[in-house]
Amino acid sequence: MNTAGTIDRPHTHDPQKQAPMKPSASEPEGSATEDVTTTGANDSRQNRNREMQLIPEALARAHMRERLHEAERERQAVRLATARRMQRRAERASLRARRALAMAVMH
Repeated sequence: MNTAGTIDRPHTHDPQKQAPMKPSASEPEGSATEDVTTTGANDSRQNRNREMQLIPEALARAHMRERLHEAERERQAVRLATARRMQRRAERASLRARRALAMAVMH
């Protein structure tokens, strides 16, 4: 059945697949408002959908960045603690060497 669709029963409900409306001959030219295009609305809707789909990725990236910064801070703290421990050990060894030298000189 190849009958054309009517306003009440269109072939498709997708406005982009429907034929554009032609102005009637009885209507004076320029009296009707111009055709409204919805490409701007569709583009913004697509952008919004794309942004919504990318939100979990952005959150995961931010989470990973935070975890990396946290791990780096933890490594710095471990290095600082190790350096302080080694400094105390070196100071104790220096004091033992001084004492040993003083004992050797006094005897």
